[in-house]
Amino acid sequence: MQTLTKNWWLLALTGVLCAIASVIYLVIYETTPNVYGDRGVQMLVNRFALAAGACTIAAGIWRSAKGISWLLLANGLVLSVYGLMPLFWRGPLSVRFFQLLVVVMAMTFGILALTIARTLRGRVADEWFFGLAGAASVGFALAFLALVNNWIQLEHRLYHPSIFLWFFFYFGFSAICMLGLALRLHKLGTSQSDHWNPSTPLVNPKHAH
Repeated sequence: MQTLTKNWWLLALTGVLCAIASVIYLVIYETTPNVYGDRGVQMLVNRFALAAGACTIAAGIWRSAKGISWLLLANGLVLSVYGLMPLFWRGPLSVRFFQLLVVVMAMTFGILALTIARTLRGRVADEWFFGLAGAASVGFALAFLALVNNWIQLEHRLYHPSIFLWFFFYFGFSAICMLGLALRLHKLGTSQSDHWNPSTPLVNPKHAH
């Protein structure tokens, strides 16, 4: 919690980058196959995903004197792989590979949010928010796992445009969760700072004249 509250602004930046990636996926979905064939658009969304992954990693380890957030670090590493592989890998990459990465990202974030909710037991509003975000993220992970195992069928088209709609929903959901997490942690950090460092008078009243 100490590490996360100090790096809340990095989580907020991650949320903004995920929101941009979500919008790009929506554009790809609406214009497939025209935009999908444009390698520049594909590389753009991967760069935003890579930048979001780098911010998430930094949020988990930067100024971590009180301990590294391993779940957040794992989430950032997988998100970085999601953005990095298409930029440098020249071989074929299946949609299933990216679906599996989304499963891991959603699951690690879900467990992180549920862990924070448990840590903040007694703070009703914060516990409710993190618990709901964690449960929803685990639900996303299970949904993508169903896609990987073909329990949910995609459209039988050349480019499977519906998968981009799924990615749009996931990155949009991730953006909302990251921004919400950042704002809640900033609020918690401020309240804890006030509790740990109460203001003291500059002049001792007994000696004031």
